[in-house]
Amino acid sequence: MSSMSLPQINVMLNLDSLSHKYFTNGTIVIAEHNGVEIVTSQYNCLVRHRGKTARQLPKISLSIKFVDQDGEKLDVNLLGLRNDNTWILDAMGIDKLRMRNRVCFDLWNEYSHTMWDTKFGNRNGIVGTMVEMYINGEYSGIYHLSDKVNRQLLNLRKAKENNLGTVTVKGVLYKGAHKGVSNNLLDYLAARTDLTSWNTFELQYPDDYPCLASWQPLMDLIDFNGKSDYTYFKAHYNEWYYVDNLVDYYILLLAFNLDDMPYNNSFLSTADVNFDHRYMITPWDLDACLGRGCDGTPRPAFSRLNQLMPFAPFDRLVRYNVDGFKQRVAERWEELSNTVLSPENVESHITQIARRYIESGAWQREYNRWKNASDSRVVIGENLNEEVEYVMQWYRGNHSSLTNQFMQWHAGHGDDPDAVTTVIVSQIYEYLLGTGTCDIDKLDLNGDGNITAGDITAAYDIILQN
Repeated sequence: MSSMSLPQINVMLNLDSLSHKYFTNGTIVIAEHNGVEIVTSQYNCLVRHRGKTARQLPKISLSIKFVDQDGEKLDVNLLGLRNDNTWILDAMGIDKLRMRNRVCFDLWNEYSHTMWDTKFGNRNGIVGTMVEMYINGEYSGIYHLSDKVNRQLLNLRKAKENNLGTVTVKGVLYKGAHKGVSNNLLDYLAARTDLTSWNTFELQYPDDYPCLASWQPLMDLIDFNGKSDYTYFKAHYNEWYYVDNLVDYYILLLAFNLDDMPYNNSFLSTADVNFDHRYMITPWDLDACLGRGCDGTPRPAFSRLNQLMPFAPFDRLVRYNVDGFKQRVAERWEELSNTVLSPENVESHITQIARRYIESGAWQREYNRWKNASDSRVVIGENLNEEVEYVMQWYRGNHSSLTNQFMQWHAGHGDDPDAVTTVIVSQIYEYLLGTGTCDIDKLDLNGDGNITAGDITAAYDIILQN
């Protein structure tokens, strides 16, 4: 084991008892080279199978909770990342690069931060490092060891329970868990509020108190988005959202063309609903991106500026260009596209990890372990540099395409909603009748990527709102 080697982790457990619902007892051994010698640590832990898609793959991902000899919660500072008791060992099974999640979070953490002070440098995303993993001594490949998005990271105020058992909810943290009616933050179905799941969301905090008081803040947010008219929305949207955070998140999704977003894989939080109900977005599971989809297959299409329009609050912020929102996004892209999100900086992040994979022999071991996997989604190419070049070719193309598209937003084209009454509707009709051409960025008013009768409905919605 040399200084170029990845840290080595061996998790020992009874695989027959491994579940995605419940934790089982285990032991974890961690070995790393500190530049001088190999340092080894061993801990008791609880282990659970994690992920939705990941649970279907032969290369398993794990959630780990550290405990002391009495089974009580134990905070551990793993590899200098953070002091906490809950960690993730992500197998990155669909990722042909085996680093997309890490790279995207590193870049996100460089340019975007929490909207309030925290003990972790206002970090609004996970940190992690790449390791080589063994399960019961059997090699399982390259993994991403990371911390979790939780109350401690985001500095959310604790719920308070009085002597009578009455709970005062303060900080809240919701995770988008799957797709459904509430996924666009515009509507929801009647559902029980005494569970940690509600519609398409999971209650991450206060998860000990699943009740109406814990879910009501999210209902209020969705009601604001879906039930307020345009005039009320424009006057009050910045009482519900941090606009700088919305701008940064918009850029993240477009820069990497993240699949399965924006609210299926993300967190919504506010530090204390009793003082401020503005919500901050924190991203999650950034592995379906950079030219590949959520099943690992090529997804070479570039991002479109209006692709988030089906989702609140972007539906109205972009369509109406509320308070110059489009110009704010365009200006932020101009800044970041030449710095943090420049092709040169993105390539530097990727090649640094790739070099370590290759020189340590980890990539060859990963390839040998999974080249004959029963599920083709886990199989990777033997030559890592081929995937690196594919990713960078895609990123350079998407970067250039976005820069050209944002020139339209900079110029303020299409900012007058009244123009829809006389121009856009007739152009949609002409296109549908086969007598006109298609400018998808101009005519795709509902943001679904196609020009259909639904865009006529969206056009009339705009007309009625104005």
